[in-house]
Amino acid sequence: MTSEQWGPAVRLLWGPPPAGPARGPKRGLALEGIARAGIEIADAEGLVGASMQRVAAELAVTKMALYRYVPGKAELVALMVEAAMPAAAPSPGGPWRERLQVWARGLLAGFRRHPWLLEATVGVRVMGPRELEWMEAALAALDGCGLTGAEAMDAVVLLAGHVRSIAEQERAAGAGPGSAGGGPDAQLALMLGEVMRTHGERFPALGAALASVAEHGGQDQALEFGLARVLDGLELLMTRRATGD
Repeated sequence: MTSEQWGPAVRLLWGPPPAGPARGPKRGLALEGIARAGIEIADAEGLVGASMQRVAAELAVTKMALYRYVPGKAELVALMVEAAMPAAAPSPGGPWRERLQVWARGLLAGFRRHPWLLEATVGVRVMGPRELEWMEAALAALDGCGLTGAEAMDAVVLLAGHVRSIAEQERAAGAGPGSAGGGPDAQLALMLGEVMRTHGERFPALGAALASVAEHGGQDQALEFGLARVLDGLELLMTRRATGD
Protein backbone atom coordinates (compact mmCIF):
# COMPACT_ATOMS: atom_id res chain seq x y z
CA MET A 1 0.00 0.00 0.00
CA THR A 2 1.54 3.32 -1.11
CA SER A 3 1.13 6.64 0.67
CA GLU A 4 -1.39 7.71 -1.96
CA GLN A 5 -3.54 4.74 -1.04
CA TRP A 6 -3.46 5.21 2.74
CA GLY A 7 -6.34 7.68 2.86
CA PRO A 8 -9.22 5.18 2.66
CA ALA A 9 -7.70 2.92 5.31
CA VAL A 10 -7.06 5.86 7.62
CA ARG A 11 -10.67 6.98 7.30
CA LEU A 12 -12.00 3.47 7.93
CA LEU A 13 -9.80 2.83 10.98
CA TRP A 14 -9.76 6.26 12.56
CA GLY A 15 -13.02 7.76 11.37
CA PRO A 16 -13.67 10.42 8.74
CA PRO A 17 -13.26 14.13 9.48
CA PRO A 18 -16.40 15.96 10.66
CA ALA A 19 -18.86 16.37 7.82
CA GLY A 20 -22.48 17.17 7.21
CA PRO A 21 -25.25 14.55 7.17
CA ALA A 22 -24.70 11.81 4.63
CA ARG A 23 -27.01 11.75 1.63
CA GLY A 24 -28.48 8.80 -0.17
CA PRO A 25 -30.05 5.57 1.07
CA LYS A 26 -29.23 4.35 4.54
CA ARG A 27 -26.53 1.74 4.55
CA GLY A 28 -27.40 -1.74 5.73
CA LEU A 29 -23.97 -3.05 6.81
CA ALA A 30 -21.63 -2.08 9.62
CA LEU A 31 -17.86 -2.10 9.33
CA GLU A 32 -17.66 -4.29 12.43
CA GLY A 33 -19.84 -6.92 10.78
CA ILE A 34 -17.76 -6.83 7.62
CA ALA A 35 -14.58 -7.28 9.63
CA ARG A 36 -16.03 -10.17 11.60
CA ALA A 37 -17.10 -11.95 8.43
CA GLY A 38 -13.57 -11.64 7.08
CA ILE A 39 -12.09 -12.87 10.37
CA GLU A 40 -14.29 -15.99 10.39
CA ILE A 41 -13.15 -16.87 6.88
CA ALA A 42 -9.47 -16.16 7.61
CA ASP A 43 -9.59 -18.20 10.82
CA ALA A 44 -10.89 -21.18 8.87
CA GLU A 45 -8.99 -20.85 5.58
CA GLY A 46 -6.19 -18.37 6.05
CA LEU A 47 -5.91 -14.78 4.90
CA VAL A 48 -5.98 -15.71 1.23
CA GLY A 49 -9.54 -17.00 1.64
CA ALA A 50 -10.86 -13.67 2.87
CA SER A 51 -11.46 -12.14 -0.53
CA MET A 52 -13.95 -9.40 -1.20
CA GLN A 53 -16.10 -11.93 -3.07
CA ARG A 54 -16.11 -14.40 -0.19
CA VAL A 55 -16.87 -11.77 2.42
CA ALA A 56 -19.70 -10.37 0.29
CA ALA A 57 -21.18 -13.84 -0.05
CA GLU A 58 -20.89 -14.40 3.69
CA LEU A 59 -22.83 -11.19 4.27
CA ALA A 60 -25.40 -12.06 1.59
CA VAL A 61 -24.63 -8.98 -0.50
CA THR A 62 -23.06 -8.52 -3.91
CA LYS A 63 -19.37 -7.77 -4.28
CA MET A 64 -20.22 -4.37 -5.75
CA ALA A 65 -22.41 -3.60 -2.72
CA LEU A 66 -19.48 -4.42 -0.42
CA TYR A 67 -17.32 -1.90 -2.30
CA ARG A 68 -19.66 0.84 -1.05
CA TYR A 69 -18.23 0.22 2.42
CA VAL A 70 -14.70 -1.05 1.80
CA PRO A 71 -12.66 0.09 -1.24
CA GLY A 72 -10.63 -3.12 -1.57
CA LYS A 73 -8.81 -6.07 -0.03
CA ALA A 74 -6.11 -3.96 1.67
CA GLU A 75 -8.72 -1.93 3.54
CA LEU A 76 -10.68 -5.08 4.37
CA VAL A 77 -7.58 -6.65 5.93
CA ALA A 78 -6.90 -3.45 7.88
CA LEU A 79 -10.40 -3.64 9.37
CA MET A 80 -9.93 -7.32 10.16
CA VAL A 81 -6.64 -6.69 11.95
CA GLU A 82 -8.19 -3.94 14.03
CA ALA A 83 -11.09 -6.18 15.07
CA ALA A 84 -8.97 -9.29 15.66
CA MET A 85 -6.15 -7.74 17.69
CA PRO A 86 -6.76 -8.33 21.39
CA ALA A 87 -6.97 -5.28 23.57
CA ALA A 88 -3.56 -4.38 24.94
CA ALA A 89 -3.17 -5.26 28.60
CA PRO A 90 -3.49 -2.20 30.84
CA SER A 91 -0.10 -0.83 31.78
CA PRO A 92 -0.26 0.21 35.44
CA GLY A 93 2.80 0.91 37.50
CA GLY A 94 5.25 -1.81 38.39
CA PRO A 95 8.63 -3.11 37.27
CA TRP A 96 9.25 -2.57 33.60
CA ARG A 97 10.36 -6.18 33.11
CA GLU A 98 7.11 -7.59 34.44
CA ARG A 99 5.09 -5.24 32.29
CA LEU A 100 6.96 -6.27 29.14
CA GLN A 101 6.64 -9.96 30.01
CA VAL A 102 2.87 -9.57 30.26
CA TRP A 103 2.93 -7.60 27.01
CA ALA A 104 4.85 -10.29 25.11
CA ARG A 105 2.66 -13.13 26.36
CA GLY A 106 -0.49 -11.24 25.45
CA LEU A 107 0.78 -10.52 21.95
CA LEU A 108 1.62 -14.19 21.42
CA ALA A 109 -1.86 -15.16 22.60
CA GLY A 110 -3.31 -12.90 19.91
CA PHE A 111 -1.22 -14.50 17.18
CA ARG A 112 -2.18 -17.97 18.41
CA ARG A 113 -5.87 -17.07 18.32
CA HIS A 114 -5.67 -15.66 14.78
CA PRO A 115 -2.51 -16.99 13.04
CA TRP A 116 -3.27 -15.04 9.85
CA LEU A 117 -2.41 -11.87 11.77
CA LEU A 118 1.23 -12.79 11.17
CA GLU A 119 0.73 -12.21 7.45
CA ALA A 120 -1.55 -9.22 7.86
CA THR A 121 0.74 -7.19 10.14
CA VAL A 122 3.88 -6.91 8.03
CA GLY A 123 5.17 -4.10 5.86
CA VAL A 124 4.39 -0.41 5.79
CA ARG A 125 0.66 0.01 6.22
CA VAL A 126 -1.95 1.92 8.15
CA MET A 127 -2.27 0.71 11.74
CA GLY A 128 -5.43 1.13 13.74
CA PRO A 129 -5.96 2.20 17.35
CA ARG A 130 -5.51 -1.28 18.83
CA GLU A 131 -2.14 -1.88 17.20
CA LEU A 132 -0.91 1.52 18.33
CA GLU A 133 -2.18 0.80 21.83
CA TRP A 134 0.13 -2.24 21.91
CA MET A 135 3.07 -0.08 20.90
CA GLU A 136 2.06 2.57 23.42
CA ALA A 137 1.87 0.01 26.25
CA ALA A 138 5.37 -1.30 25.57
CA LEU A 139 6.87 2.16 25.24
CA ALA A 140 5.12 3.28 28.42
CA ALA A 141 6.73 0.37 30.29
CA LEU A 142 10.16 1.63 29.17
CA ASP A 143 9.47 5.25 30.01
CA GLY A 144 12.00 6.61 32.49
CA CYS A 145 14.38 3.66 32.09
CA GLY A 146 17.16 5.71 30.55
CA LEU A 147 16.68 4.71 26.91
CA THR A 148 16.42 7.20 24.11
CA GLY A 149 13.22 7.26 22.10
CA ALA A 150 14.92 5.47 19.21
CA GLU A 151 16.30 2.80 21.56
CA ALA A 152 12.91 2.25 23.14
CA MET A 153 11.32 1.85 19.71
CA ASP A 154 14.04 -0.61 18.69
CA ALA A 155 13.50 -2.55 21.92
CA VAL A 156 9.80 -2.88 21.16
CA VAL A 157 10.56 -4.06 17.61
CA LEU A 158 13.03 -6.60 19.02
CA LEU A 159 10.49 -7.96 21.49
CA ALA A 160 7.74 -8.09 18.88
CA GLY A 161 10.11 -9.87 16.50
CA HIS A 162 10.84 -12.53 19.09
CA VAL A 163 7.14 -13.08 19.72
CA ARG A 164 6.43 -13.27 16.00
CA SER A 165 9.24 -15.79 15.52
CA ILE A 166 7.74 -18.11 18.14
CA ALA A 167 4.26 -17.73 16.63
CA GLU A 168 5.62 -18.44 13.13
CA GLN A 169 7.34 -21.61 14.36
CA GLU A 170 4.14 -22.79 16.02
CA ARG A 171 2.14 -22.05 12.91
CA ALA A 172 4.60 -23.88 10.64
CA ALA A 173 4.52 -26.88 12.97
CA GLY A 174 0.75 -26.78 13.03
CA ALA A 175 0.83 -26.99 16.82
CA GLY A 176 1.23 -24.92 19.92
CA PRO A 177 1.90 -25.75 23.54
CA GLY A 178 -0.65 -28.22 24.80
CA SER A 179 -1.48 -29.61 21.37
CA ALA A 180 -1.52 -33.32 20.71
CA GLY A 181 1.83 -33.29 18.91
CA GLY A 182 3.49 -30.92 21.33
CA GLY A 183 5.01 -27.56 20.48
CA PRO A 184 7.57 -26.96 17.71
CA ASP A 185 10.54 -27.70 19.99
CA ALA A 186 9.09 -31.09 20.89
CA GLN A 187 8.40 -31.90 17.25
CA LEU A 188 11.91 -30.85 16.25
CA ALA A 189 13.43 -33.02 19.00
CA LEU A 190 11.35 -35.97 17.82
CA MET A 191 12.54 -35.57 14.24
CA LEU A 192 16.17 -35.06 15.27
CA GLY A 193 15.99 -38.10 17.50
CA GLU A 194 15.30 -40.27 14.46
CA VAL A 195 18.34 -38.87 12.66
CA MET A 196 20.65 -38.94 15.68
CA ARG A 197 20.03 -42.62 16.26
CA THR A 198 22.01 -43.42 13.12
CA HIS A 199 24.15 -40.30 12.62
CA GLY A 200 24.69 -39.09 16.18
CA GLU A 201 28.47 -39.56 16.08
CA ARG A 202 28.73 -36.73 13.52
CA PHE A 203 26.99 -34.23 15.83
CA PRO A 204 28.23 -34.78 19.39
CA ALA A 205 27.31 -31.30 20.66
CA LEU A 206 23.78 -31.62 19.31
CA GLY A 207 23.47 -35.07 20.82
CA ALA A 208 24.55 -33.79 24.23
CA ALA A 209 22.05 -30.93 24.05
CA LEU A 210 19.20 -33.25 23.10
CA ALA A 211 20.12 -35.65 25.87
CA SER A 212 20.04 -32.78 28.37
CA VAL A 213 16.63 -31.70 27.15
CA ALA A 214 15.33 -35.24 27.48
CA GLU A 215 16.73 -35.54 31.00
CA HIS A 216 15.93 -32.13 32.43
CA GLY A 217 13.10 -30.88 30.25
CA GLY A 218 13.03 -27.37 28.85
CA GLN A 219 11.27 -27.98 25.55
CA ASP A 220 8.94 -25.30 24.22
CA GLN A 221 10.41 -22.65 26.51
CA ALA A 222 11.77 -20.57 23.64
CA LEU A 223 9.43 -17.65 24.30
CA GLU A 224 10.40 -17.25 27.94
CA PHE A 225 14.11 -17.95 27.39
CA GLY A 226 14.44 -15.47 24.55
CA LEU A 227 12.29 -12.90 26.32
CA ALA A 228 14.44 -13.11 29.44
CA ARG A 229 17.64 -12.69 27.42
CA VAL A 230 16.31 -9.64 25.58
CA LEU A 231 15.22 -8.07 28.86
CA ASP A 232 18.58 -8.94 30.45
CA GLY A 233 20.31 -7.05 27.67
CA LEU A 234 18.09 -4.02 28.10
CA GLU A 235 18.66 -4.09 31.85
CA LEU A 236 22.43 -4.20 31.36
CA LEU A 237 22.26 -1.18 29.06
CA MET A 238 20.12 0.71 31.56
CA THR A 239 22.55 -0.10 34.38
CA ARG A 240 25.53 1.05 32.38
CA ARG A 241 23.75 4.29 31.55
CA ALA A 242 22.85 4.87 35.18
CA THR A 243 26.40 4.24 36.42
CA GLY A 244 28.11 6.05 33.57
CA ASP A 245 30.05 2.96 32.41
